[in-house]
Amino acid sequence: MVLYTGEEEEEDYLYRFRELWIVHPALMGTLTSVVFLFVCWTIRDNLKVRDVRGKYVFITGCDSGFGNLLAQRLHRKGFDVIAACLTEKGSDDLKACTCPTLKTVLLNVTNPKSIDNAVTFVAEETGSKGLYGLVNNAGRATPIGPTDWLDMEDFHRVLDVNLIGLIEVTIKFLPLLKKGQGRIVNVASVMGRLAFGGGGYSLSKCGVESFSDSLRRDMQHFGVKVSIIEPGFFKTGVTSLEIIEKDLQRLWNRLCPEVRFAYGDKYFDNCK
Repeated sequence: MVLYTGEEEEEDYLYRFRELWIVHPALMGTLTSVVFLFVCWTIRDNLKVRDVRGKYVFITGCDSGFGNLLAQRLHRKGFDVIAACLTEKGSDDLKACTCPTLKTVLLNVTNPKSIDNAVTFVAEETGSKGLYGLVNNAGRATPIGPTDWLDMEDFHRVLDVNLIGLIEVTIKFLPLLKKGQGRIVNVASVMGRLAFGGGGYSLSKCGVESFSDSLRRDMQHFGVKVSIIEPGFFKTGVTSLEIIEKDLQRLWNRLCPEVRFAYGDKYFDNCK
């Protein structure tokens, strides 16, 4: 056993560190990069918006899931939240678990008139301050299935909500966002990078990422920030296996006998 004094131990440690750096520069470079990224990540996650009073945030798809939870969370933190719900029930349920200062509005993102009504409502609420944040959260997943099980209506049902609706909502709210030099957060998905199955879902999320990237550059001139988030398979209404499997059964039942025979019952059972 070798016994060191404090100074000798420190010198030995520094010598071994320098030796490791010289002999394994790639390893040390990787470790340094990891530590640097961890520090940056920690700093970023601890950043907070100062003085949230009077900052209006509009969130779509607040009947349940991410939108509902985000509306409650931002409301508790002091933001002026305007939550868009598809149904009266969704709106009533959200208001029941918050306080009257949280505002709700009915919104169908596939209906241009409904979007116009929401813009008017938000403009009246925000006044000269404009909009601090727009969160495009509304979305749907089904129908999902093999491509030749689907028709064009199946693709439209998803794309019209997840992509075309998102684009129209964003464009119509841009004047309010420019006024408030706000930020846009678009809910994309990991499925926008790697397609999970046939149908409009992965197509729509890939489109959301491309739209957000071009919008980000366009809005830099006005001081409006654009971000995306890419959730994985979280337990929400959109990812409900019960709903997905029920819709898959619907698609299977309507197939013509030739296509159903070509795939076979075993293929269908493996899809569920």
